[in-house]
Amino acid sequence: MKTLIALNIVGLVGLAALTTSVGIASAGEELDPKAISIQLPKDIKWVANPSGSETAVLVGDPSKPGLYVVLNKWKANHHSKPHSHPNDRFITVISGTWWVATGSDYNPEHFKPVPAGSFVTHYGNEIHYDGAKDEDTILQIVGIGPATSKRVEEKK
Repeated sequence: MKTLIALNIVGLVGLAALTTSVGIASAGEELDPKAISIQLPKDIKWVANPSGSETAVLVGDPSKPGLYVVLNKWKANHHSKPHSHPNDRFITVISGTWWVATGSDYNPEHFKPVPAGSFVTHYGNEIHYDGAKDEDTILQIVGIGPATSKRVEEKK
């Protein structure tokens, strides 16, 4: 059920973003704010992270229990080290190419490309690492919080 809810949210957020980007929401009479809320790209607040990414929270609070939707922008040539999350996360690649790998032994040669338009599930407590190579990459991440990350020590 949680997966179904998350997938529906992904679709609705994506549709709202597409509708806004093509100008449908800006034409005609004013929209009732009790019925719809739109954030234009210029109004989305991005916060820089030490990992070389930026995050924008769209729905919920990833640090608390409950549904959240965030945008994550991996800056070119930045990536994570092996880690896991306690809960499943549902990710849509909005733009650019996202590079992903699995396992606790960090090796950039193992990265596999995930192009824009792709949908990925990160399963809870499974080890992965990811990021961007030669271009910025924007992801939409949907999950049930709290959204924590646990760094995994590499095997020697």
